[in-house]
Amino acid sequence: MEQREVHLDSRQIRVLAHPLRFRLLGRLRLDGPATATRLAQALGTNTGATSYHLRQLADVGLVLEEERPGSGRERWWRSAHDVSSWQRDAFAGDADATAAADWLEGSWLRALVEQAEAWQRVQGDAPPQWRQAVSFSDVCLDLSAAQLDALNAELAEVIERYRAAGPAPDSRQVVYYFYGMPRVEPS
Repeated sequence: MEQREVHLDSRQIRVLAHPLRFRLLGRLRLDGPATATRLAQALGTNTGATSYHLRQLADVGLVLEEERPGSGRERWWRSAHDVSSWQRDAFAGDADATAAADWLEGSWLRALVEQAEAWQRVQGDAPPQWRQAVSFSDVCLDLSAAQLDALNAELAEVIERYRAAGPAPDSRQVVYYFYGMPRVEPS
């Protein structure tokens, strides 16, 4: 990867806020480089639409075409970054970018729920060490905005330390979510 994290600008966030593009970038990050044909098969779409949307992502620097010796006419694509982040407030005054940020956050939350539910369905068949290692909890803390920001930064450092250590011999890909937010009563 050329860069671990990209802080999305208004153009990038508008391009990424599309259901297929969101899924394409996620698949490239999780599974690595692929062709439009392979991505279309994996995501249940057609190759033409997949190619078009990969080019849209490439135009804003979110995916890159990868040279593969002997690949002929096949175009291989890879994610340009490990992480996309944004601050909604960075788009103040840009209604389209703000709407895109809201859509992406909602899509990200739905993906989190889908991932957790998928694990819940198969956990009974998983090896005991994986069932015991997986945990989820909620923690309520009294924090200022500055303290929450510091906590997030510290957790990101811990995660980066594990990423930098590289995979252990018995590794599996793990999706780790953290989302600290002020408590709000549901409406």
